[in-house]
This record gives sequence, C-alpha cells and structure tokens, in this order.
Amino acid sequence: MSQSNPLLETQSVSKRFGNVVALTDVSIALHPAEVLCVLGDNGAGKSTLIKILSGVHRPDSGTYRIGGAEAILSSPADALSRGIATVYQDLAMIPLLSISRNFFLGREPTRGIGPFRVFDVHRAQRVAGEELAKMSITLRDGSQPVGTLSGGERQSVAIARAIYFGAKVLILDEPTAALGVKQAGVVLRYIAQAKQRGVGVIYVTHNPHHAYLVGDRFAIMNRGRCDGVYRRVEITREALISKMSGGRELDELAHEIEQLVPTS
Repeated sequence: MSQSNPLLETQSVSKRFGNVVALTDVSIALHPAEVLCVLGDNGAGKSTLIKILSGVHRPDSGTYRIGGAEAILSSPADALSRGIATVYQDLAMIPLLSISRNFFLGREPTRGIGPFRVFDVHRAQRVAGEELAKMSITLRDGSQPVGTLSGGERQSVAIARAIYFGAKVLILDEPTAALGVKQAGVVLRYIAQAKQRGVGVIYVTHNPHHAYLVGDRFAIMNRGRCDGVYRRVEITREALISKMSGGRELDELAHEIEQLVPTS
C-alpha cells in the first residue's frame, strides 16, 4: 500500500437530517492503490458516508480533504471532475442500449461536422473493447444490449468506464449484494485489478467474507459511528465478522434465548 498523501480523507465528519443523526465524528482515509472496505449493517451510516464522499450531501461539521486540500463538493459532477467516481447498485445503465453506448453514456464520441455529427459507433465499440480487455474482460459483441449481461459483467463495465474517464477514486456501493458466488467473484477480481492500476477503491458492503478477500483496511460502521479502522494484518476474518455483526450483542442474545428456550 502506498504511503503517499491520501487521495481523500474525512476528519470528524458528522451529518444530521432533522432530528436524525446519520453520522457522528467519522474519520477515514484512502490511499492510492488501496482497497478500503466500509462495512456495517443497514442503518450503520454507510450510505450517508459515501454520499458525502461523492458530493451528494455536504457534512454539517468536520473536514473533507481531496489530495490533501480541504474540499467542499457542490455535486456528484464536481466529485467526478476531481477524479471521484461512484458506482451505485443500480449502475445508471440503460438495459436496452448497447454495451458500448452505455460505456460512453453522456460522453459519446462523434464523427462528422456541425449539425451532421453522429455517434461514432465503431470508435465506441473499439475503445470499450480495449478498456474492458485491460481488466481481462472479453466482450462477445459490443453492440449487444447491456441488459443481456450478467450482474457481474454489468458491474465490470461500470468499473472500467469509471477508470477510463480518469477516476482516481472508485466508490462501489454494495456491488456484490445481489450476486451469486460466481458473479461476485467476477466483481472482486476487477476490484483487485483496479487497485493494481493505482486506483483507490472504497468498497462499501455488509459482507465481511467478500471484503476480506480484497481489502487492505476495514472501517467498521455502527449506528453512524466508525468503531475502528483495521489493517488486514491487524484483524482476522473471524474477528472482522464478529465486530461487524456485533459479537457481544449476539452473545447476549444467545444467552437470553437459552434462558427462554433451554436446550435439552
């Protein structure tokens, strides 16, 4: 893992929505060529955190830095212009459009002059194929609808698209949540390949098994707070599972159930 300045970092960031406290004093940092896994159950604050990192929300207090400089993001487009790309579960793709068209969605290459400019299909298919091949993704046909791809393949297209357009930070929101074991493996390989290309990856998940396969560090979120950030060498997979699931609370629950339903 690189010891250079963080690509991005938060220091004591907090966020409220009316009377609801979504985040309290959360501090994390992401370095180049690193996978930082943000783990927690529903309601832990993961979604609010990534929306602050990606420019959807502004923190109520605390500091957000990008490349060492304090930053106030005005929108996701602002974050993207600074090299921070977020891939959400819905992927923002149009199933009936081709793979290459989705790859360039909103940034289509064109040919021709003035009002006669048209979408350059051949260039789009060539570039999309080349960029996906860099991540060991082989397309059967760049003109096929993206909706015909598997969930893992669609995630890989979104990841390759973000890197092609200059992402230095890739934030992945539960990319394996709705996938089976094989397709989840596809996505995890592409996360590792993004890291090899020097991209910093924030992998948001509630699955500690997937996180431990690719993560360099692990931030445990619980009820809007960060309960700790651990390097891989500092924590076993079993300990990570226990911390994320609330090991002490589960032990207390098991004891309570044993009192209600004694085992024979």
